[in-house]
Amino acid sequence: MRIAILSNGNGNYSTKRLKEEAEKRGHEVKIIKYRDCYASIEKSNPTVSYKGEDLGKFDAVIPRIASYMTKYGTAIVRQLEMQGVYTVSSSIAITRSRDKLRSLQLLAKAGVGIPKTVFSRNTIDIDDLIEKIGGTPVIIKLASGTHGNGVVLAETKKAAKSTLQALYLHNEDGTNILLQEFVSESAGTDIRAFVVGGRVVASMKRQSLDDDFRSNLHKGGEGTAIKLTDEEKKMAIKAAKAMGLNVAGVDMMRSERGPLILEVNASPGFGIEKVTGRNVAEKIIEYVEQNAKRRVRKDRVGA
Repeated sequence: MRIAILSNGNGNYSTKRLKEEAEKRGHEVKIIKYRDCYASIEKSNPTVSYKGEDLGKFDAVIPRIASYMTKYGTAIVRQLEMQGVYTVSSSIAITRSRDKLRSLQLLAKAGVGIPKTVFSRNTIDIDDLIEKIGGTPVIIKLASGTHGNGVVLAETKKAAKSTLQALYLHNEDGTNILLQEFVSESAGTDIRAFVVGGRVVASMKRQSLDDDFRSNLHKGGEGTAIKLTDEEKKMAIKAAKAMGLNVAGVDMMRSERGPLILEVNASPGFGIEKVTGRNVAEKIIEYVEQNAKRRVRKDRVGA
């Protein structure tokens, strides 16, 4: 097969691993810097080009779209879909997973456990908002944040109100701001489950190395291999399905009322391979082999 990996370049570890495993299995692989792609839009003839080559000739595309390039990256993926090219993750699934508010709404609708969350642009009723999620401390998040950025822990109502007012004042693009309950029993710890084709293929626990309540590896968190409970596996798979993602990194926390999904990542990093010893890249290539020739299923999740 001819496989294209949409990425920021050859230096990305996840991209290198995918290329390595695909070539090992006899496939022709090309790494495409999607930010350098250009699209031609005309009646009945959508095309995407990269250095003069038409990408419509590839059998499959694996999108690895960075969060800060979501709009442009998903536009390129969408153009390829219009050409009939098989993409492992659809443009709409990537887009919806990047919006924390939209993804939480979809997870809740699908019956997935999530932390209690409210969103509002009203700082007058802050007391009522905080009461709805169980009181302080509270987590305040920008709906577009990633890697633990745009996330603040407010210990008191006064701190929460000041933070919200500051965020609203400098939030000119209308990004949604969420208030979320602080789950004390899971502070500084979460779980990443890597889901491929409706199966959990690797899982790890991430622990912050200091008193930071965030455990992201990008923030210096430490990962260790972990065995998920049956309930946690089911919840991770259900969360990926709710987003319409065939490949996803599902972040969750353990709480007294069971696993709670924090986020579903459309382009999860492969650091989990180093932690667990599991060959995640191989599982993704196997999934591509099994599904690239099949008819693409209609996305039933919604925008």
